[in-house]
Amino acid sequence: MAERERLLAGQPASGAFRARTQVMSTDDVTRAVRRMAHEILEKNHGCDDVMIVGMQTGGVELARAIAAAVADIEGSEVPTGTLDATMHRDDFGLRPVMPEAVTDIPGDPTGKTIVLVDDVLFTGRTVRAALDAIHAYGRPTAIQLAVMVDRGHRELPIRPDYVGKNLPTRRDEMVDVHAGGVDLGEIAGDADLGVGGED
Repeated sequence: MAERERLLAGQPASGAFRARTQVMSTDDVTRAVRRMAHEILEKNHGCDDVMIVGMQTGGVELARAIAAAVADIEGSEVPTGTLDATMHRDDFGLRPVMPEAVTDIPGDPTGKTIVLVDDVLFTGRTVRAALDAIHAYGRPTAIQLAVMVDRGHRELPIRPDYVGKNLPTRRDEMVDVHAGGVDLGEIAGDADLGVGGED
């Protein structure tokens, strides 16, 4: 596999290493999820007209965790779904072909407040694609954005409403959100290729 293809596929460069630093523990992530759930309830005066939609793939589990925390706090379930925005990306066709993921919107979003959830916010391009995709299903009253990590480097005027952690990074660093917490890693020598985390 050519070096550029390896990097575009998210694999480390030949001979490169990933130094990892854990920046959020499992307990930190749990507290952040619960805090974001409280903030969502406060901003929306409950969850009566709220849908939580996780962006494929990183936002799906986070959306489920936030929905579970909202249900625990509020005592009622909030409709939760998933959204694949791949076909709406402005770089569709330029990236490696990815299998299409499932979109499962729990009902008509028209007149609802959609809380769009992703694990990492970077350039804002994935969120822009998700905004286009969600409107294919209806016309929500409002769309809010919740992310576990906001790492900066925005290329579009996108700003999250709910943030687990603001984590300023270099463009060549990777942010991985997983069950054990959040790790910050670096791929040595790849700064000029623009490699680094979610869009």
